[in-house]
Amino acid sequence: MIFTFHEGHLKVLLTERNEYPYKDWWALPGFFVEKGEEMEDAVKRITYEMTGLKDIYLEQLAAFAGVKRHPEGRILTVAYMAFVRYDEVKNKVKPVTNYMRQAKWFATSDLPELAFDHNEILRLALKKLKKNLSYTLTPFELLSEKFTLTQLQQVYEAILGEPLDKRNFRKKIINLGYLKELDECQTGVSYRAARLYKVDRKKFLKLFP
Repeated sequence: MIFTFHEGHLKVLLTERNEYPYKDWWALPGFFVEKGEEMEDAVKRITYEMTGLKDIYLEQLAAFAGVKRHPEGRILTVAYMAFVRYDEVKNKVKPVTNYMRQAKWFATSDLPELAFDHNEILRLALKKLKKNLSYTLTPFELLSEKFTLTQLQQVYEAILGEPLDKRNFRKKIINLGYLKELDECQTGVSYRAARLYKVDRKKFLKLFP
């Protein structure tokens, strides 16, 4: 599944199915692994076909192999999570195959009923995101390379689904030691420009290898 952050919401990309079973239903994007293709190569291929992007940050979620999860027989699914910046994909998203009529971003707080067991898969993904939020680079994959602390807090709030105290959030995130304060401020804003930051990935990986 592919996540982004836009207009204050964590969003996930869904595709509208064009064939049975579950014709006209929304579903998580995905397709079959080709013969002789490694699993991670298949994930990268499908993600590229969906977004036009390469070298996307990916995390494996889990395998799903329930006997009744597909009406036409037992199918094993290995789910991955991908994280992209909205500005880089907003004009590139397209269905991966003819089986899909269209692709569309949905806020994770306002989802339709999904085909197969995809609601269950998505619930598990969101649970993992919340649980591991302090130990993953995910929030930074959803932001521009340079960001304000307010923008970072908005991403955290969107993933957690709840507001955070501004002072406590800033104190905690800065004390972690992997944010680099830049000698730059926002440009092109009508309000007082805020300081920009970057994540020091080397420091992050030393803390959370």
